[in-house]
Order: sequence, then C-alpha cells, then structure tokens
Amino acid sequence: LHRQRMLRTQSVLSTSVEDRSMKWLGLLGLVALSECMVIIPITQMKSMREILRERNLLTNFSEERPYSLSQNAANDQNIIYHPLRNYHDFMYIGTIAIGTPPQEFTVIFDTGSSDLWVPSIHCHSPSCLTHNLFNPHKSTTFKLLDNRIDLIYASGSIEGVLGQDVIQIGNLLHFNQTFTLSQKLSKDFFQNVPFDGVLGLGFPSLAIQGTTPLFDNLKNLGLIPYPLFAFYLSSRRENGSVLMFGGVDHSYHTGKLNWVPVSRTHYWQITIGRISMNGEVIACTRGCQAIMDTGTTSLLGPRRHIAKIQTLIRVRPFGSLQHTVPCNITSTLPPLIFTIKGIDYPVPAQAYIYESSQGLCYSTFWNVKQLKNEAETWVLGNVFLKLYFSVYDQEKYRIGLAPAV
Repeated sequence: LHRQRMLRTQSVLSTSVEDRSMKWLGLLGLVALSECMVIIPITQMKSMREILRERNLLTNFSEERPYSLSQNAANDQNIIYHPLRNYHDFMYIGTIAIGTPPQEFTVIFDTGSSDLWVPSIHCHSPSCLTHNLFNPHKSTTFKLLDNRIDLIYASGSIEGVLGQDVIQIGNLLHFNQTFTLSQKLSKDFFQNVPFDGVLGLGFPSLAIQGTTPLFDNLKNLGLIPYPLFAFYLSSRRENGSVLMFGGVDHSYHTGKLNWVPVSRTHYWQITIGRISMNGEVIACTRGCQAIMDTGTTSLLGPRRHIAKIQTLIRVRPFGSLQHTVPCNITSTLPPLIFTIKGIDYPVPAQAYIYESSQGLCYSTFWNVKQLKNEAETWVLGNVFLKLYFSVYDQEKYRIGLAPAV
C-alpha cells in the first residue's frame, strides 16, 4: 500500500519541507554476518492490503564500483544464514536494537527517506500501543536532545522529540545515532501496520536538518569498508531476503551489475530513457526520473500514464482503493519495460499483478502526485526491486542493477 506524504521537520533553529513516499513492509529480521560485510536477512509478510481486507478494514483505510569483500561471499564461513519466514508478498522489514541494554524494533529499511524513528513509551495514542515502544528510562546511554519534531503525512501526523542512543545492527555494528521518538500519532494513523518504525537510507538532504542519517554515520565512523549497501528482495521460500552493508555478495544476482548515475542526491534517483509495453512507448517519451524505493511496495507514476497502463491490462474498479484484473488473463498480459541507460528491465505481469489469498488479482500500479511543472517522475518499489538486485553506492553516486537470482 503506497501513500504520498509531506514531511515537515521543526527544530529550535530551522524548518524544512520535503515530499516523500509513505510505504509499508514486512516482519522480524534475522542476522547473518561476516567480519567485513554485514548481511541482514529481511523477512517477508502479508501486505497491509491483504491484512486489512481479512479484517474487513480495507474500505476505511486512507489512500494515500562493484565492490565485493569476497568473490564468493556465499561460501564465506564467517557468514551465518538464518532461515526466514516467507508469505509470498512484497513487503520487507528487518530488526534493530536501540539502547543499553538493547530494546528491539522492527523497521523498514527505506531508501526513500533518511530518518530513523520509533515509537516511545511517552506516546499514548492508540496507534502507538500496538507496537514495541522505546523506553529511554531503561537505557543507560540515552541522551535527550532539545528538538521537537513534527512529521506530517497525507493521512496523519507524528509528533516527537530527537534523542541519541546506541544503535545495534547485527553483532558488529554498535554506534551512537540520533533518532526520533514519536510521542503522539493522529487518530488511526499507523495502527494496523506490522512494523514499529522506519530506518531511512536516503541522502542527508532528506534528513531532519542538523542530523546525520544512519548510513552516513556508518561511513563517517569507518564502520563499513565501502560506502555502499545492497538489497536482495526474494519471493522464494528457499532464499531469504537480505540487506548488505559495506559490500556485495555477487551470488545474489546473475550477469554483471549495470551502473546508473544518481541524477539527484536527495532520493536514490536515476534517469530512465523510456517506458514501453507491447513494443509501444507509453510513458517517459523524452526521458524521465525514477526513484528507487525499498519502502514502497508498488509501481507509481503520473496519473495519465498509470491510467493508460490500467486500460491496457484491463483493470476494473473494485471499491474505493483497489483495481482488479481477471486472474485468468495474467499470463496473456505483456511486460512493462523500463529502459535505463540503454538496457531493458522488463517487469512481467506475474510481478505487477498481485494475487491475494482470496483468489482476487490486483494491479500494483498507483498514481503519484506531481506538481504542475515537475518532471515526469516514477517510483520503482519492491515490485521492481524483487526482480533486480540493487546496489546503492554513495561514494560514486550510482546505483547498480542486475537480475536477481
């Protein structure tokens, strides 16, 4: 389920406004490690769309350089792989710990934002009570910062305060990090999502002013050998999804990585040459922009282009939020092809059509709100990123893509 959000950060000294994408992802992550490369398995779970449908809540829910530390890292005896639960959907989260002693939280590892936040015990909103809450009084290393934060979303808001504490990712990464403790959530906001918070992996310009994003902190502290991370998002039961910091395990992709320059160091944003279907260019006729976003489940684009795609794949309305497709035609639908630096990246219908446990099939295409004179921009969420292993290189400002195994 995708949701557009407007974020406003208020501090003692400054105010900034940013557009971001709101997203939902999956449940507890286990940790696999090597001495140089940190690999975090990420568990999949049912989408919020399916969970809410099963609870009859859907109609009430608002819309809105190829580094390698080991050429065969999969065989590195220092890497431990844990079994993962997989619910054959496209939502992913992992686990981190905050404080001393550590308090665990499930978070979205989100390339579409740059801040880390979790709910705190000082939040008494109904939505907070359904999640793990950070207790600063139980952490001997917590430091309260004198900054009030106001995060405003299209469908709700979060009020909180900045703090600093020890963050633990796996067994190797322990470091001090500034984060937001939410203290108030607007009514019904975040109540039914199966994760506690968000860990942003975007660029510093997206972060709360005056703070250092977590990945930049890892880089500045010299805790990772190379300033990059990579995602493998799996739909297969036998292969768990992983997030890698500081290196690339090439056993997770086929062929070579194709590198694409970041067009703007804000989101992880690149330039697309064209978007086609059935041999016809249907969008991005003169080139366009795309945001690679592990925190969005779907494929998002301008309303007029999405409407054309929905017509081509015979989408029909279903309630106020959903668009269904006859399941028996999925195998006959053409792929949507994104051409990036002259290379085609097809997304087959089996990827962009989602079949629920109730036997209904849904389009995963959604509109993204754009300003009148804004360049055509798409958001490539996990529908795309499940198909293509992705590497985010902050030293050379580029993204590497290759077919996932």
